[in-house]
Amino acid sequence: MRFWNRAKLLWSFLTGRERVPALPVEYIVETTAKCNLYCPMCPRETHKQPKEDMSDEIFERLVQESQGAAEHMMLIGLGEPFMDRKIFERIEFCERHGIATLLSTNGTFLDEKNAERLLASPLAHITLSFDGASKETFEYYRKGARFEKVRDNFVRFARMKHERGSKIQVVMQMVRMPGNAHEVEAFREFWSAVPGVDQVRVKEDETNLVQPGSRHASKTMRRCHYLWRGAMYVKHDGRVYPCCQSYALDGEPAGDLRERPLAEIFNSDVLRRLRRLHAAGRGAEVDMCSRCSTPIPHPVLAAASLLLPAERVRRALPLVERLIRGRKLPQRLLTPERSGLVQIQKDANTV
Repeated sequence: MRFWNRAKLLWSFLTGRERVPALPVEYIVETTAKCNLYCPMCPRETHKQPKEDMSDEIFERLVQESQGAAEHMMLIGLGEPFMDRKIFERIEFCERHGIATLLSTNGTFLDEKNAERLLASPLAHITLSFDGASKETFEYYRKGARFEKVRDNFVRFARMKHERGSKIQVVMQMVRMPGNAHEVEAFREFWSAVPGVDQVRVKEDETNLVQPGSRHASKTMRRCHYLWRGAMYVKHDGRVYPCCQSYALDGEPAGDLRERPLAEIFNSDVLRRLRRLHAAGRGAEVDMCSRCSTPIPHPVLAAASLLLPAERVRRALPLVERLIRGRKLPQRLLTPERSGLVQIQKDANTV
């Protein structure tokens, strides 16, 4: 059933259909809007969030209505997942409905007890966010966190995973920004040597908050496959947005799970209009799309993301990024009309 769902998504993407007879393969699900840190690159600093969790009703409705099509749910958003008291129950609920889960954490709550619970859960993938290789840099970007505590939490978790032979994929991730670009190699070197870490990923900043002005430069842009494939972004209160960037860029929600079924939302007027414009090469006319700095992959990569199961795509993404940025693959595969990746001050030594 999932292969058939992906086939219909692929055909709809390639032919530019505005109405899609399928459902997304991936979702970003904000199970909590609460966070314990201040990070200057995080959209929650420009979009204030309530101290609330997603209700069971909304979460269970999403999972049940997407069952059979959804392959991956990323239980993340503008909150720290471990501040959701029901996060382990939600992981189990997804598993019972045949949906793999992913978490991304700032690490402040990943003590030994939570590490044990996580390794005993059916979680498929976890991203450990650590934006620096030195105390000064890390604590600049992760205000409220202690460098030594978070580093030790991550090292202990990775080693516990290694010792238990757990199949959870562990990705150490650093978002490259002007103030930490000089620490990229030190970051790679340290975390590549830690047993249990499967991948080390250096991700480009896609928020525009610490280095505003990055936009799609052309009046035309590639068709954005996220509008067909997902991941759709589900806020804690049930509002559904077309993609991971649309909420932060003040885009219009496609619908609300408290009011409409998921299948209707996926073919709402909002999403159909976006697909129509992108299919016609007019995506840059959409304000949020023109301001989005998320790279739009070459149609070959976009098609591959629909041919393959979501888990394989997730595992392959960091490798593809690194090959492109290491010039072993053409850069145009990931960055079409823009002038290139974010320019980094290689001699930067201060934040």
